[in-house]
Amino acid sequence: MERSADVLLADGSAAHLRQIRPEDAPAIVDFHSRMSDRTRYLRYFSPYPRIPERDLHRFVNVDHRDREAFVTVSDGRITSVGRYERLGPDSPEAEVAFVVEDALQGRGIGSVLLEHLADAARENGITRFVAEVLPENSGMLRVFGDTGYQVQRRYADGVVHLSFPIAPTEKSREVQESREHLTEARSIARLLAPRGIAIYGASATGHGIGAAMLGNLRDGGFTGSIVPVHPTADRVAGLPAYPTASAAGVPIDLALIAVPAEAVPEAEADAARAGAGGVVVVSTGFAESGREGAAQQRGLIERARAVGLRVVGPGSFGIANTDAGVRLNATLSPRLPTAGRVGFFSQSGALGVALLAEADRRGLGLSSFVSAGNRADVSGNDLLQYWQDDPGTDVVLLYLETFGNPRKFARLARRMSRIKPVVAVASATRPPGLAGDLPGPDANAVTALFARSGVIRVDTVQELFDVGMLLAHQPLPAGRRVAVVGNSSALAELAVGACRAAGLVVAEGYPRDAGPAATAHDLADALADAAVDDGVDALIAVCAPPVPGQLSEEDADFASALASVALAGEKPTVATLVFGRVPARVPVYPSVEESVRALARVVNYADWLRRPPGVMPELSGIDAAAADTAETAEQLLAAYGIPVVPSTLAASADAAVAAAAELGYPVALKAAGGALRHRIDLGAVRLALADEHGVRDAYGELSAAFGPEVLVQTMVPPGVACTVEVVEDPAFGPVVGFGLGGVASELLGDLAWRAAPLTDRAAEALVDEPRAAPLLHGYRGSTPVDRAALIDLLLRVGRLADEHPRVRSLTLNPVLARPDGFTVLHAAVEFGDAGVRPDTGPRRLRSV
Repeated sequence: MERSADVLLADGSAAHLRQIRPEDAPAIVDFHSRMSDRTRYLRYFSPYPRIPERDLHRFVNVDHRDREAFVTVSDGRITSVGRYERLGPDSPEAEVAFVVEDALQGRGIGSVLLEHLADAARENGITRFVAEVLPENSGMLRVFGDTGYQVQRRYADGVVHLSFPIAPTEKSREVQESREHLTEARSIARLLAPRGIAIYGASATGHGIGAAMLGNLRDGGFTGSIVPVHPTADRVAGLPAYPTASAAGVPIDLALIAVPAEAVPEAEADAARAGAGGVVVVSTGFAESGREGAAQQRGLIERARAVGLRVVGPGSFGIANTDAGVRLNATLSPRLPTAGRVGFFSQSGALGVALLAEADRRGLGLSSFVSAGNRADVSGNDLLQYWQDDPGTDVVLLYLETFGNPRKFARLARRMSRIKPVVAVASATRPPGLAGDLPGPDANAVTALFARSGVIRVDTVQELFDVGMLLAHQPLPAGRRVAVVGNSSALAELAVGACRAAGLVVAEGYPRDAGPAATAHDLADALADAAVDDGVDALIAVCAPPVPGQLSEEDADFASALASVALAGEKPTVATLVFGRVPARVPVYPSVEESVRALARVVNYADWLRRPPGVMPELSGIDAAAADTAETAEQLLAAYGIPVVPSTLAASADAAVAAAAELGYPVALKAAGGALRHRIDLGAVRLALADEHGVRDAYGELSAAFGPEVLVQTMVPPGVACTVEVVEDPAFGPVVGFGLGGVASELLGDLAWRAAPLTDRAAEALVDEPRAAPLLHGYRGSTPVDRAALIDLLLRVGRLADEHPRVRSLTLNPVLARPDGFTVLHAAVEFGDAGVRPDTGPRRLRSV
């Protein structure tokens, strides 16, 4: 199996990791020659000044099973080597060791190598690593000790002997995700706070995209060095120009590339030679232009990662950072919104100007902005990692067109939303080809999935800013009780209706109508009273224009009255002000419906935030290895402790009778067609057949109506029919659906959905959420089913879906829920490619 990955190091730079090759021998000799005497001694326990030919041959020739070796490569040079060697034929143990070039030690290369070596070893049946380390090699001891594995140490003969199992643990996953967060955040920080910027494509005439970006950067007051790179000109836009970025003699952390697509590789290479950490490629003509452009884009990213660069774009609109110490306007917009505390990520380059202009018009202050364009490398996930710890960002807005790594987005969003609100415009549709014609979450269910991850999903860019304004300038509501206050009974009634439709509760004593003759002072008093009302969690102000000539200019200054309450910070306030000026930093909307919709989104988020996150409980009786080799749904489910009632396919009356005798009477006969198997209402099922005569009669009726093939199954006690589904969703990866059986439930799409794996709280919510769920809880005097057993079933299905990417879909239908447990009568599975699912395994950047 070919194993390679692009990885990020602790300083945010990129490197390429791959298996060692026989042709690497000269590079290994060169790598060895660059090691210091101390590094060689710590690795080999001896001076080892040169590698003997026999050792060199063994080093570079491995079988990738009992012996494996990985190297990291940067700018064409090998910078580290990590290897394991099995301790004897079919031994479950292997010795592991690695060495890193002196200049790169301390950058986290050892931990990345160890993750990939452990992953490869597990696939080859190795369960434990051992290592021998000199006591003075504190760096290596720290690498092993900080993995999150249970490392046992023993000192003997002047050497520290280490031993540890390499199966992932909760702690090792936590360590890995923490390192991932740190490296990805640092890689973005290098882009948004550069010491110096090189610009490629700025013409000496001042025309073109490159010149516009240079002008915006210069006029925006960038605090670092600006280096125009031009093959012939001495000055560009009044600044000294240089033939190469390194010729300027100043630190270069970022490059802006706005040259034709065919000239991008040269600019990319020059930026790398100057020490840049990343490039913003504004140039177009890549994947968006067809197959040839897509190949050019792959080459762009491969070259960038080979020399340690991150890439924003291509087709990017640019990046910005409004921090006073940076003042970075590396965009095509001559004017940025005011400085604020909102981070904004846009996948679309074409919409960049409009998005920034709208933010500026609304007075929505930004902390930083990134337009990813084709999103070939840097994505919204990277920005979530950066903004999580950015002290200048309190709210995150995302404009997403596609998800590069949906599982990772869901994971990061859940974590981020506990710290800072995330608002996203994202498609609620499931693109064709991702799950074929399989059932799955509809648009409403996708919106709910976002909400359960803490993300406030909105439908339009307009609503993105509506919610962003409210979050940026108002506190979160403490509950759902809303006070409607205004000077128009008509607008107030509209607000009340909109609140009820959105699930908000109009507080007792409201709406309050100050009357059409109310002055601004009267309105301010009414709003202030509502703001201190203990029965109110949020305010909605509705203001109609006064009768002309009725009020003085001061008495009609409703904007100031509104601002005096809304900016006091007592309770969140939204307003509909259909005349006059809009007060700064107050969430004012042109219609009552827009006000209520934005408030409802934020109220739902605050509700989610108050609920404690669930946990992943331990589940007994799971054999993941058996599930890896399962060929049927029954085998797969059995590996996760979920039994399925056996059934036999029969194509004749004699075969049906034989199957019934083997299974034991009484039995049920069902039409074998997938859509008919459970349709009692269509006569496709015969129950409680007690003898051969009953089976033959039932077979004759079913075969005449539905075809010769039937299923014969042992009878089980009756229960409430339920269905459980697993599908792959483009925004969340594997998701688990639960609902009650029956044609009506299917017609209404009465399934609840949660992303896998499920927490205990998510599984509980799945059982209780369908509209038909009261049937499980003793509806109209019936006996309640065993809710805990259903929750356990869903937890197991969620774990299965998460751990086995080859399971493309899974259906359990029907599941009969009873007071004493449940029975799965039928299960169907579709297996697919078992390739690496994004956001699993060792750390790696997205493939190109």
